Amino acid sequence: MKPASLVRRLTGLLLGSLIATSAWADNLPIKFTLDWKFQGPTSAFLLALHEGYYEEEGLDVTIDSGKGSAGAVIRVATGAYDMGFADINALIEYNSQNQDKAIKSVMMFYDAAPFSLFTTKSKNISGPKDLEGKTLGAPVFDASYKLFPAFAAATGINPDSVKRSNMDPALREAMMARGEVDFISGHYFSSYLDLKSKGVKESDLVIMMYADYGLDFYGNSVIASPAMVKENPEAVRAFLRATLRGLKALLKNPDAGIEATLKTDPLIDAKLERERLDLAIRANIMTPYVKQNGFGNIDSARMGRAVDQLALAYGLARKPAVSEIFTDAYLPAKSERMLP
Repeated sequence: MKPASLVRRLTGLLLGSLIATSAWADNLPIKFTLDWKFQGPTSAFLLALHEGYYEEEGLDVTIDSGKGSAGAVIRVATGAYDMGFADINALIEYNSQNQDKAIKSVMMFYDAAPFSLFTTKSKNISGPKDLEGKTLGAPVFDASYKLFPAFAAATGINPDSVKRSNMDPALREAMMARGEVDFISGHYFSSYLDLKSKGVKESDLVIMMYADYGLDFYGNSVIASPAMVKENPEAVRAFLRATLRGLKALLKNPDAGIEATLKTDPLIDAKLERERLDLAIRANIMTPYVKQNGFGNIDSARMGRAVDQLALAYGLARKPAVSEIFTDAYLPAKSERMLP
């Protein structure tokens, strides 16, 4: 390690130790759950972990993979995990039904949600109106699938005219490639790459991102349990500082993020995850709003519209207030959240 790097490392450790000493006696354990597998788009957390950024903040963080956003929300809601990474729309649905046990999002990660529809030109589908009378394929719990009624309302199509076919996640892109369904729903940075891997030519793909059709949905965010924000608010702030540091390091050197993910799961396809990461950065993280206003916060008016659209899609009996869903109380200062 170069002398200058060593000095910065030691200084960071000293500052982290001082911060930790002022808030808790020992390294505070934090169990953090992802929403899905270890992939490129979540490498900021793994980079922060393996580079010691959490440790320097006085935190003993463990990161586990997940089985979907709804599951991640439940893990945090039950206290099995202190914090997590989950689709904020799954959190909104949970809060709608559990007002007395509401969970807060404390850092927005995907300013533009990755919700999308995919088809091919050979299906003679070029826009939303062409979806009527066609068959939509997806796992029943897929977020884009569940939110399709909101997409239909925004684009003026009749959702009842679309047939539904549900399958295991592993079969979704394969069935699309074989022509067994007319179009599928999925995350932009996942289904796009999976379809290409199944032999679908990029030139033949037709992609409709919900964000391009007037839908205000946010995507994944960092969430924290009620006990965590009540009992260890400074630890939440420390976690977010280290995560932001990991994101900045990732944007500066994406390959370092993929290397961190490989350390966690040596079986990943590094080339594929680098491409997935690049897609997520371009389409979901580095949005015009984030470039102008900094990373991690939200536009309250937009979130309010998103809740209205979600209520329409899910038939929510109660619409949670924005203040019940998100708080910026634990975020670093705006000047620190401006990204390169």
